Amino acid sequence: MAVFVALGALVMTLVGGWTAQRVTDRRHLVLGLAGGLMLGVVGLDLLPEALEAAGTRVFGVPQALLLFVGGFLLAHMVERLLAVRQAAHGAAEERVPQVGLTAAAAMVGHSLLDGVAIGAAFQVGEAMGLTVALAVIAHDFADGFNTYTLTSLYGNTRTKAVAMLVADACAPVVGAASTLLVTIPPEALGSYLGFFGGALLYLAAAEILPEAHHTHPARSTLLCTAAGAGFIWLVVGVSSD
Repeated sequence: MAVFVALGALVMTLVGGWTAQRVTDRRHLVLGLAGGLMLGVVGLDLLPEALEAAGTRVFGVPQALLLFVGGFLLAHMVERLLAVRQAAHGAAEERVPQVGLTAAAAMVGHSLLDGVAIGAAFQVGEAMGLTVALAVIAHDFADGFNTYTLTSLYGNTRTKAVAMLVADACAPVVGAASTLLVTIPPEALGSYLGFFGGALLYLAAAEILPEAHHTHPARSTLLCTAAGAGFIWLVVGVSSD
């Protein structure tokens, strides 16, 4: 089931890469909706489940929450390091193709962990797996878009950009399949999901939503974000009955 659902992430990544070549004026609405879906999954479903599975307190704070903060901070540090590196290359007024390939490879690694998160969530329960998969699928559009854009932006050929896009699309399926070989203990699952939730929230708050409002600070974008979070609330409510 996890591998089958991960195929949705594969398709969405390819759609994102295809869209990168044909950007329309509605991209901000899609990203706004994706940000809302990610926010809803993290706050309304992923974090509560992580706390239930890994609620052991470490110096007064639940273990899952510590890892949640750790995931957020790690994602922030990685993003800052990449930004500094890109700025340094930009200052030299020359875009090195290897920089684009390195950034795209990091996206592939991130997508591989997305697939692991899907498989791990399905080990907790089907409802949990579906909601985590929905979050991954929601932001994989942006992943595909960014993977293709980063690769081509630094002077790589279209063939290389497409190759990196395909690798990024296949990574979640490989990650999900890997969890079929190993059963993760409940506390370890909760810890990982807490960490993943922190990283996912950073992507939504620091990249997806700012990008959605960058050129189109419209009310319609805000409505799409609220609709995405509200949809997750509905999903959580129905699945808990």
